[in-house]
Amino acid sequence: MTAALHPGRLVVVVGPSGVGKDSLLAGAREVLGSDAGIRFPRRVVTRAPDLGGEDYIALDEAAFLAEQAGGAFALSWAAHGLHYGVPRAIEDDLRAGIQVVVNVSRAILPDLRQRYANRLIIGVTASASVLRQRLEARGRESPADIVQRLARAAAFDLSGDDVAILANDGPLEQGVARLVTLLAPARSGAAPGIARHPMPDGTGIARQA
Repeated sequence: MTAALHPGRLVVVVGPSGVGKDSLLAGAREVLGSDAGIRFPRRVVTRAPDLGGEDYIALDEAAFLAEQAGGAFALSWAAHGLHYGVPRAIEDDLRAGIQVVVNVSRAILPDLRQRYANRLIIGVTASASVLRQRLEARGRESPADIVQRLARAAAFDLSGDDVAILANDGPLEQGVARLVTLLAPARSGAAPGIARHPMPDGTGIARQA
């Protein structure tokens, strides 16, 4: 399969549960939401509405599977007993030269890399101690679940020329600033390519430039 080269860039945010992906995306959306050249699409999720964490479209499993079978999603996957979908409309945005930014599962990266040539994968990380604190604070997981999630986080490994790693151990505003910086090159029309640039705290981070 030949990856489609859309004018717009697909930016996907991945990382272990609890690293703060939803908070980072909400912060970046607040900063960049008025920019006509960028979209933060709402995911479709088979969970009850208004449970927090992100602004999502709630569907029951039967309705989700029917939508999936009808081709409603550009990307879809199952994780932790739930189904997730990214609406097909993102491909209209990509064809229009708009940058699309969305949180996805690492499990779909092989398929995504085959399908979208103009892409950036942002891997969000956090230290084990910070991750444990965040998981305990949100109260959604049992102690056994937390142990399992920490083990999966320890095994998190992401590499490639299309990857940028964003360490999210510090204050939220610092992480949001890093994410906004990663999104800025495509907004300014710079040519794609991965380079390393120092962040304000002196940490080198891969970013598209």
